[in-house]
Amino acid sequence: MKIIIAGASAIGSHLARLLSRSNQDIILIDDNAEKLNAISSDYDLMTLRAAPNDIMALKDAGVEDTDLFIAVTRDENININCCVIAHAMGARKTVAQIDHYDYIRPEYEAIIHKMGIDTLIYPEMLAARDIINGLKMSWVRQRWDVLSGTLVMLGIKLRESCEILNQPLKHLCGPKDPYHIVAIKRGEETIIPGGDDELMIYDIAYFMTMKNYIPFIRKIVGKEHYVDVKNVMIMGGGKTAVRAALTLPEYMNAKLIEIDEHRCEYLNEVIDNDHVMMINGDGRDQSLLIDENIGNTQAFVALTGNAETNILACLTAKRMGVRKTIAMVESTNYANMAESLDIGTIINKKVLAAGNIYQMMLDADVQNIRFLMSVNADVAEFTAQRGSKVTRKKVAELGLPRGITIGGLVRGKTGMLVSGGTQIEAGDNVVVFCHNVNMKNIEKFFT
Repeated sequence: MKIIIAGASAIGSHLARLLSRSNQDIILIDDNAEKLNAISSDYDLMTLRAAPNDIMALKDAGVEDTDLFIAVTRDENININCCVIAHAMGARKTVAQIDHYDYIRPEYEAIIHKMGIDTLIYPEMLAARDIINGLKMSWVRQRWDVLSGTLVMLGIKLRESCEILNQPLKHLCGPKDPYHIVAIKRGEETIIPGGDDELMIYDIAYFMTMKNYIPFIRKIVGKEHYVDVKNVMIMGGGKTAVRAALTLPEYMNAKLIEIDEHRCEYLNEVIDNDHVMMINGDGRDQSLLIDENIGNTQAFVALTGNAETNILACLTAKRMGVRKTIAMVESTNYANMAESLDIGTIINKKVLAAGNIYQMMLDADVQNIRFLMSVNADVAEFTAQRGSKVTRKKVAELGLPRGITIGGLVRGKTGMLVSGGTQIEAGDNVVVFCHNVNMKNIEKFFT
């Protein structure tokens, strides 16, 4: 597959790194030589120094033979313009990053397609969705729903109250048990576990289960005493905060703290939600937090544009008794720091956006893919094709590459976990967890 990425900013650079693992024909276009040199020295791709919307540059890059054209510069107008030009010149599929919600309103979908743009990526909406999912389950670090929640993957930090510590997984996760452990994060190490591995205190364990067994998982990990989130404080009134506030469940109440007075007035106008109160102030001010009753707050969400500020604010909130904290962190280095400091959920817009684009390059029938930055792994939903390798043998006999585990599948509308004796059938939607593995190595099993 030939892929052109226009823009070597945060999302473009991260996407180029992801795609370079898959042995694709990739060209990265940007007019910043320093950014291009930093990427090309470490990754297997071609670079072209030029303005991303330069027609001659696109012609030189061979856009007419491109399978996927991705425009992710910092300017949404350039991205849209790039995609229109690329489509007119013959690119088969185009993707544009945008910065305003209006473009993805359903009533404009036909117009966008007429312009030659197949998909729009709005990182703030993706981040808001992750935030809301995190707030719905105060005791979970990460939640990932498969086919509207038929199967669920939960990332959970294990503490002293966990009932299943220090026992071989083969005694815990048998064919009749309602969950599988698909990965373990232990310090800096990611483990794809076997039957002799054990869960240890402070591990982050990734459970695959069915929705109706979530209360059971909550019990065995010792999280029943965690109260559900009803009151939330959000620090920072940027676009992500706006999307999160507008999609907040009705049973939650939020106080949105914004330091800029004019921005606060604007937020009062655009956020039409009776459950959200605007506060003009500094979310790092402990006296303000006390005045706003942080003691009766179950979750604190830090969404300013500064990672250090978000991390420190979450630490302050935890010291003041808030159990659930969410921080927006765009730097991988800061993300690692946030994890080591026990910040609950980390939101990274560039990783979310890149993951959404990443699935478009796969040849197999993939409904969803998620890159889990904390464990450097991909989780994907593949549909098994008739006659594909994965349908010919039982799972234990497939010879799956090291670093790959199958967590579960959905057959029809029924979710089920997968064991070594499971026979996957054509049409099954299969959840695959991949750590340090080229996604093409698993894709070939399903096509």
